Amino acid sequence: MRIFVTGATGFIGSTIVQELIGAGHQVLGLARSDAGAASLAAAGAEVHRGSLEDLESLRTGAASADGVIHTAFIHDFLNYTAAAETDKRAIATLGAALAGSDRPMIVTSGTLLLQRQGPLATEDDAIDSNFPRKSEDALLEISSRAHVSVLRLPPSVHGDGDHGFVPRLIAIAREKGVSAYVGDGQNRWPAVHRLDAAHLYRLVMEKGSAGAHYHAVADEGVPFKEIAGVIGRRLNVPVVSKSPVDAADHFGWIGHFASIDSPASSAHTQERLGWRPTQCSLIADLDRPSYFEVEQK
Repeated sequence: MRIFVTGATGFIGSTIVQELIGAGHQVLGLARSDAGAASLAAAGAEVHRGSLEDLESLRTGAASADGVIHTAFIHDFLNYTAAAETDKRAIATLGAALAGSDRPMIVTSGTLLLQRQGPLATEDDAIDSNFPRKSEDALLEISSRAHVSVLRLPPSVHGDGDHGFVPRLIAIAREKGVSAYVGDGQNRWPAVHRLDAAHLYRLVMEKGSAGAHYHAVADEGVPFKEIAGVIGRRLNVPVVSKSPVDAADHFGWIGHFASIDSPASSAHTQERLGWRPTQCSLIADLDRPSYFEVEQK
């Protein structure tokens, strides 16, 4: 298949590109910059210049492909509503380019957004309608006209080169001189290694069902206190509890996420697609020097 990948130069997208090419697929990767274009070419992908804001570039990229994997998102948490609107327009444009065909499209969402109905969030749970990101709402609007499915990522997609939530926690601990958790720290985050996530994207592209929701979850729920504990030990700083009131000041924009209890399952995904995570857990991955060798951004 010839697959158009948005976010192809990012932490997760670049791994998806490698996974697809390794399995014999052709990749058309979206690149905003010369540096991004060079990295895609070096990986063996075809370069498609454009951006999420350039809807024509998205339309032509999708129109020339046998399938689309949409991972790009503008992670501006200080202007999140605008970022979410950009994402929604991008999904609508990509879906319109595939309308009336059986060419598959995967839209990326997150398990943190779910309204959990049981002990673990499952693929059948719905997104919290109050959350600004509307990726799945945008998908619903095109689902009757295109072969679209959702892949939900946990709050921690870890591995070498990680620049997500956990590295931000490391940076805060360095800055504040303590590694903190909220309350008793027993709220849980699911997690997955980026290599396992990339493998699942390929499986969904190759044999996923239209309208289905899939979870890229390996660790169902890692207590936040355990994450803070590893960070504190590695940085040699105290590990402390913060009240919900103090957490906002300590963590900044990430404070809301630091207190969420969001365990999630991938049992249905594993059953349907035969996906089996094989990489190390979040705690084992985090407890390595490479996460702490340089200041994380």
